[in-house]
Amino acid sequence: MPALPHADPGRGVFETMLFIAGRAVELDAHIERLSTSVEALYDRALPRQARAMVRERAAGVEHGKLRLTVVPIADLALEVAAAEVDIGVVFPGANRGATLRSTVVTGGLGEHKWADRDLLDRAAASAPGELPLLLDADGAVLEASRASVFVVAGERLLTPPTDGRILPSIARQQVIEVASAAGIETSEERLTLADLQGREVFLTGSVRGVEPAVGLDGSELLPPGELSGRIAAGLRHRWRVPAAEPVAAVAGELRGDPPGR
Repeated sequence: MPALPHADPGRGVFETMLFIAGRAVELDAHIERLSTSVEALYDRALPRQARAMVRERAAGVEHGKLRLTVVPIADLALEVAAAEVDIGVVFPGANRGATLRSTVVTGGLGEHKWADRDLLDRAAASAPGELPLLLDADGAVLEASRASVFVVAGERLLTPPTDGRILPSIARQQVIEVASAAGIETSEERLTLADLQGREVFLTGSVRGVEPAVGLDGSELLPPGELSGRIAAGLRHRWRVPAAEPVAAVAGELRGDPPGR
């Protein structure tokens, strides 16, 4: 069973999904990605009841998120937890944007969504109130601890490649598709901190959607602009998230569960 030095596969893998009125956003894509990880890591199929468990647990959640974890014990154990989310979490404005703090994770976390988040928790604890931005030892920007990274460069979007060092994010791929449909060019290429500094940067994840990044290592980033606004509107439409209505009613995030990608 392959493993990275940064995570213990024995603690399992997971998916986090946004729910709106009991509907899982992009459920098929999340189940497919989880199935791929389970087969690759544990040489077993994802239990068939996973989808039904998700739907059953989400039935009582009007607006929130749900976490499905697979733990490699016995015949693979499934754990499901759900909670409503803060009213400003989904597609937040600049006033709720993320402040990034770079940290080196040699080789990255890889292409699986590990339940073992000890390394990320330590990075977050070292810079309270800031979101870890993972860099490889060669200085390449990889991803944020809970999201993929996009940089606005003129009329183009730049994002790190899915080269085995980062999670193949569902929201990331959908943003690329939304951009393509809108005639916006997206380039997957190696980025460094210098490519982010002084530019507009946004994050994408399966709960927050499109999230502005407002600062990086103590310096301000450009505020959200027209291009990222078009991307956010397109992803909202795809997810069927009304722009004029709140997506959550109460605060209460799952402890230790950053939103998914």
